[in-house]
Amino acid sequence: MLIALTGGIGCGKSSAARFFEAQRFAVRNADRIVRETVLRAHDVIAAAGERWGRSVIGADGELDRAKVAEVVFAAEGERRWLEQLVHPRVEALWRAEVAVAPDKDWVIEMPLLFEAGLEKGFDFVITVGASKGVQVARLIARGLSQAQVEQRIASQMPLDYKLKFAHAALWNDGTPAFLGAQVALLAAGFRALR
Repeated sequence: MLIALTGGIGCGKSSAARFFEAQRFAVRNADRIVRETVLRAHDVIAAAGERWGRSVIGADGELDRAKVAEVVFAAEGERRWLEQLVHPRVEALWRAEVAVAPDKDWVIEMPLLFEAGLEKGFDFVITVGASKGVQVARLIARGLSQAQVEQRIASQMPLDYKLKFAHAALWNDGTPAFLGAQVALLAAGFRALR
């Protein structure tokens, strides 16, 4: 089974993914693939440097993610350019991994699932949601300014859309234990389908 786990920024997708992992699902995080593999690829670094200049490349020769974030969250066209460069590479990497072990139950944590138009490639889509106040508080606790928080929330599709078009929703305004209980119920339902 191939499950997509998505939701708004600061809603708790990674927490839900950890609970799925505890339920023995194979979990992959698209953002981690971006950070650890795709943004380190020489051709991606070269393309970003050509588009935005050497200032986005650090002294170590890798992309300075903070400077890239400044560029892409300030201009929608630049964010879309980067997404078009990155999304196909990320998808190819996790799909190759799934192909090696197709009998596993996979959860792919993908914040921009709907934005990338990939929702139809999954057996099941789960959206993790939270109230805007909770989202904002979590993101500020991570060190983002109020302006950065608003910018990042605005850069994603509205949470209502993601909730409407998911097969199931996990609501994460409560405790971690409550989120874990919701995941356990879904995991049991998925096992019953096998």
